[in-house]
Amino acid sequence: MGVPLGTLCSTPSAPNRTMCHNYRVSENQLAKATIEIERHVARGGWDGPLRLFALVYAQEALQQHPELAAELPADVASAEISDPQTLFSVEQEDLPQIDTVGELITQIVWPEEVSGAAVSVERIVLPPSVEVELPEDESEALEFLRNHPERRDVRIVAAALRTGETWCVIRMKDYDDDAQVLSGADLVPGLLEGLQLTFQATAES
Repeated sequence: MGVPLGTLCSTPSAPNRTMCHNYRVSENQLAKATIEIERHVARGGWDGPLRLFALVYAQEALQQHPELAAELPADVASAEISDPQTLFSVEQEDLPQIDTVGELITQIVWPEEVSGAAVSVERIVLPPSVEVELPEDESEALEFLRNHPERRDVRIVAAALRTGETWCVIRMKDYDDDAQVLSGADLVPGLLEGLQLTFQATAES
C-alpha cells in the first residue's frame, strides 16, 4: 500500500506538499530537476525561507498516487511520461520550526518511495580573506556578515538521490539571471552530505 500523500515526508509535524514541476528529458535528470527547482524558488524573489523538496520518480508516483496527475502542468499529460527516470519534485510545506539546515536534516526521515531530496537555502558569503575576521560570537558574526561591504547574497539548491548522485545550483543576487547560475555535482559538499544522511536514517529505521 502506498504511503498517503500527507506523510511523504515524515517530520514531527507532518507537512503538506505542493508539486512543483515535472522533468521529461531522460539525460541528467537530477541536474535538470535541481535547476528547475531553483528557478521555481527564484520566481518568489529573495529573502525567502528554507524550502525542502522530495524527489520521486514520476511513473512510480503516478502509479501509487493517481491523483497527482491533476497537479501536472497544463501542457503535460501523465500518459506522456514514458521515461522511467523522469523526476517529480514535491515541496514539503508546514515544516517544523528550525533555525538551521542542519537542525532540519536531523528531523527528516524519508519513506522508501522517496528517491531523493532537495533543499533551497539563502546564505551570505564573504571572500576568504575576510572570513578570518568573523567574530566568534554568533550574533556578532551575523551582524558582521549583514553589514560588510563585500558581502554577497546567494541562493543554494542542493539535491541528492538515494542512489548517491548529487547536484547543486547557486544563484548570486548580484547576477540574478538564469544564464548566470553556477551548476555542478559537488559545489556544496557539506549540505549534500547532510541530505544523504536523511536516507541513511530511512535505512536504519
